[in-house]
Amino acid sequence: MTVVDAESRFHVLAVDDSIIDRKLIEMLLKTSSYQVTTVDSGSKALEVLGLREEGDDSSPSSSSSPDHQEVGVNLIITDYCMPGMTGYDLLRRVKGSSSLKDIPVVIMSSENVPARISRCLEDGAEEFFLKPVKLADMKKLKSHLVRRKQPQLQPQEKPEAVIQQQKPEQPPQEPAEEAAPEVVAVSDCSKKRKAAAIEPEVLSSPVTTNPRLSSSGLAVET
Repeated sequence: MTVVDAESRFHVLAVDDSIIDRKLIEMLLKTSSYQVTTVDSGSKALEVLGLREEGDDSSPSSSSSPDHQEVGVNLIITDYCMPGMTGYDLLRRVKGSSSLKDIPVVIMSSENVPARISRCLEDGAEEFFLKPVKLADMKKLKSHLVRRKQPQLQPQEKPEAVIQQQKPEQPPQEPAEEAAPEVVAVSDCSKKRKAAAIEPEVLSSPVTTNPRLSSSGLAVET
């Protein structure tokens, strides 16, 4: 499977109230071989995602299953400044949904406001792009999409590898081999002690001699 075929599986939902910016982001995404759906407001984005806007009870499709995603979306890229629901509001709604909170959200804005950027990133945005968005920015999306698609197998295997590395090594057998000479040395000492104890007994025992008869055969010499 080629890279283009792999990336074409990813579906990006682009949200922007400006038709010029919306057409630009759509062109850049399609050039990068992504499937694209564009909408012009946050409320329409909620409809695509299967969420209804707060206080809106007129959507029959979303009332039955408010957290059901109507179209499979792998990533959301949205403008920050939009009438009605802002991009930040859309981010909060997506991250507050139990079924949609894992979808990466990228924010775009033509205003470089550090406090705004920090707030979006802290509340779950993956990236914050400054307009005009460039093709190089689209390449940054791939890492977020691939990370979400990969099965979480490696993190489960790592602890096993760590456990195997931390297994205690078998104790060396050298002490067991040195024990044999110590036993022999003790045995030799005991033999020497026994021999030393027997020797005085032999020296202290009386010496008996056999009687000798004299030539006459009458007297006995001792």
